[in-house]
Amino acid sequence: MPSPIEDYALLGDRDTAALVARNGSIDWLCLPRFDSPACFAALLGSAEHGRWKIAPIGEVSRIRRRYRDGTLILETDFETDSGAVTVIDCMAARGVASDVVRLVVGRRGAVAMRMHLAIRFDYGLIVPWVQRTEEGLTAIAGPDLLVLRCPVTLRGKNFTTRADFVVSAGEQVPFVLSWSPSNLPAPEAIDAAATITRVERSWRDWASRCRYQGRWADAVHRSLLTLRALTCGPTGGIVAAPTTSLPERPGGRRNWDYRFCWLRDATFTLQALIVSGFTEEAQAWRDWLLRAIAGKPAHVQILYGLSGERQFVEWQVPWLPGYQGAAPVRIGNAASSQRQLDVYGEIMDGLYEAVRAGLASSEAAWNLQIALVDHLETIWDRPDDGIWEVRGGQRHFTHSKVMSWVAFDRAVRMAEENRLKAPVARWRRVRQQIHDDVCAKGFDPARGTFVQSYGSKELDASLLLLPLVGFLPPEDPRVRGTVEAIERELVIDGLVRRYHTERGVDGLPPGEGAFLACSFWLADNLVLLGRRNDAHELFERLLDLRNDVGLLAEEYDPRLKRQLGNFPQAFSHVALVNTAHNLTRAEGPAQQRAGAVTAAAD
Repeated sequence: MPSPIEDYALLGDRDTAALVARNGSIDWLCLPRFDSPACFAALLGSAEHGRWKIAPIGEVSRIRRRYRDGTLILETDFETDSGAVTVIDCMAARGVASDVVRLVVGRRGAVAMRMHLAIRFDYGLIVPWVQRTEEGLTAIAGPDLLVLRCPVTLRGKNFTTRADFVVSAGEQVPFVLSWSPSNLPAPEAIDAAATITRVERSWRDWASRCRYQGRWADAVHRSLLTLRALTCGPTGGIVAAPTTSLPERPGGRRNWDYRFCWLRDATFTLQALIVSGFTEEAQAWRDWLLRAIAGKPAHVQILYGLSGERQFVEWQVPWLPGYQGAAPVRIGNAASSQRQLDVYGEIMDGLYEAVRAGLASSEAAWNLQIALVDHLETIWDRPDDGIWEVRGGQRHFTHSKVMSWVAFDRAVRMAEENRLKAPVARWRRVRQQIHDDVCAKGFDPARGTFVQSYGSKELDASLLLLPLVGFLPPEDPRVRGTVEAIERELVIDGLVRRYHTERGVDGLPPGEGAFLACSFWLADNLVLLGRRNDAHELFERLLDLRNDVGLLAEEYDPRLKRQLGNFPQAFSHVALVNTAHNLTRAEGPAQQRAGAVTAAAD
C-alpha cells in the first residue's frame, strides 16, 4: 500500500517529477515529461505497478529527511542497530535524457541495504524487456529506454530487479537511472556525486535571487523552489501538480488529472514570482500564456498542456486500483472542454499585472487582448461551469461574473495607463453593466452575503476573491458580511471548504477536505479587514499543515489530519507565498490588487 500523501517528497528536473516516500521508495515517476505515462505507478496501485526502493534490510529505528537548503536535493537518514546511512536523491536533465540519481552514503557502522526495482511503463501495465549489461541493466518498451547503472550485483525475481549490499561508514554506492528515447543510443554514464554537486549549485544559484527575507523565509523559499520544480523549463508552463487521481476524500471518486496548466492560476502565480524577484520566470509564464491562448477567442480553454496542447480526452485506467483504493484513476481532464468565464478575467488580469511589473508587452499581445474582451462582451451573461469545474450543469456563478468584470476593468486600465488604442468608453459601459448585475443578482440582502450563483442560497469560498481582485473595497459591508458568513458556514477547524459538497450542488459524490488555497485567501481578507492577528494565527495554522519537508497538497482533512488531493499542489504554494508577502509588507499583492477598485465599483 502506498504511503500517506504527506509522507512523500518531491524530486524534479523541470521536465518531470518523482515522489519519494519516507521509506525510500520512489512510487511515482513520469518520463520524459510531467504528462507522460508513468514508469513507476505504485502510488496508484501496488509495488508491482512500478517503484524503486532503496532502504535498509530489517528494522529501522529512526528516519529523518530534509532538503539541502535552497535545493530540491533530498537527504534521507536511516538509523539501524548496526549503523546509519543517508540516501541522497535528485533528478537532472541533459538534452533528451533525464536522470534519477540515488547515492547511498555510509555514516556509521555497517548497514545491510536492499534495492527493489520494478519498471512498468504505461501506468503500470507494460513490463519492459530487460537485459543485463556490464554496468547494470537496460529496460525497453516501445518508445522508452531506461538504463540502470550501479556497482552492486543485480538479480531478477518475478519481473523485478533486486540487489542486497552492505554500506560501511565512509563508503558511497551510486545508482543512476537514465531515460532516453528507445530509438537513440543509451545515454552516456554520469558520475552520481558530481551530478549532485552540479544540481545543487544550479538550484542554489536560482534560490539566491529570492527577494523575500521576512519572518517566513524558509516556507516562502521552499514554496518557490516547489513552483520552479513544477515549471516546464523548455516552455515556461507550470503544472497544477505532478500527479493524477490522488483523491480529495479517502476512498472517494473526486480523482482528477492535474498534470496540466490552468489559466486561473495565471495572476496569482505571476504575482508570487514577481513580488519574490523572479521576473524571468514570470516572463516565461506570461509568454507561455500568450502562446497557449493564441487563436480564436471562442476557443480559449481553462487548461492547456505544457506546450499549449488543447486536446485532452479523459479516460480511466482499469488496471490500477487507485491510491489506497480510491478509484477511478483518470488520465486527461474533461474539464478542458468546459466554459468558464472567469478565465478571461484571469488572462486580462495576469497580462495587466505583468505590464505593471515592467514585463515587455507588444502590439500583437494587445490585439489578442482586444479580441478576447470583444468576445467576452458577447458571452459574459451566459451560464458557465464555474471556477470549481462542477459537473452538475451550468449556472450563473457569481465568481465567474466578477471575473468577467475584472476582464473589462483591466482592459480599461491597460488602455488608459499605456495610452493604447481601444474602445474604452464601450468597455466602461459593459464593466458597469456587469458590476450592477452582480450586485443585484449575486448578493443576498436577507443574509448580507454574496452567494455562489444567482438565485442560490449557497456560499462559495471563491467569493473571498471579490475584494482581492478589486471588485469591491474590503471595507464595503457586503464584503465584510460575505467574509463573516464564510467564517461561520464554510470554516472547519479553522480551515476553509470550497462549498457544501454534501448538498449535491456540483453533480459529484459528496465529501472533500478543506481547500488550502481558499484558506490562504481568507487570511488575505483578514489582512485587508485589519484583523492582522487573526490572519497571523490562520497563516501559522496553515504552515503547520506542511509535511516535514515543507510541501502541501490541494486539501487537508482536519478530522483525519491527512493531506488530500494531488501533491504537491502549485496553487497551495502560490497562495502561501502571496499571503506571506501580504503579512510582511505594507503593500503586498492583496493590498495592491484590492487597490485596483475603479469608479465602476462604487
